[in-house]
Amino acid sequence: MTSNLIGRITKIIDPGDALGEVLFGLIMALTWTVGSRLVFAKEGLDVHDLIVATIGCNVAWGIIDAVLFYLGATFYKSRRLRLFRQIKAARTESAALKLLAKEFPIEEAPFSAKGADGDALYRSLLTLACRADPVKASLPKGDLFAAIAVFALVSATSIPAVIPFLLIDSAHLALRISNLFLILLLFVTGYAWAKFSGGRPFYAGMTMTCLGLLLVAIAIALGG
Repeated sequence: MTSNLIGRITKIIDPGDALGEVLFGLIMALTWTVGSRLVFAKEGLDVHDLIVATIGCNVAWGIIDAVLFYLGATFYKSRRLRLFRQIKAARTESAALKLLAKEFPIEEAPFSAKGADGDALYRSLLTLACRADPVKASLPKGDLFAAIAVFALVSATSIPAVIPFLLIDSAHLALRISNLFLILLLFVTGYAWAKFSGGRPFYAGMTMTCLGLLLVAIAIALGG
């Protein structure tokens, strides 16, 4: 069931983007729960306020992230249309090839390509662009579904943070378990990231955990 859910999500949104949103949501939730632990010893802990604040913060940022994702998709498609028009308007083949090389630099790709192969690639793209006709840059339903997925992923990461408070009477114990659960999920996120990218899962999990905790510490120190 879990594999089917992950498969559906990765069909809607890029796995890297999905895991990035999960990481962001976990950091947001941890910022609230760890920050509340620091306040706990001084002023006591209002469990109801913590639950509302954690869920509310992640839902709010889920909405913001979804809107920004949708705007980013719009910008990306408009930029591609602008590039297409620039290629059509280029006075020489050399100028058009330079536009393509600037937009799609193979030097940044994780492989070593020969100069002749790169030139052949850009000439193929140029041929395709010259034969094609411009169309209106519209956003398909897939982009809308992806934005909804972004909102759901960021919002859902608040659920593991609040479940211990709903099941355990001791606020102090629930807070400890909530923090440990979120830290474990940081590791799982890094582990899954390596699975998709071909890295070393355990190393990636530990790196993601340390990085997430560092970002949480920075956010708390800066008043976040």
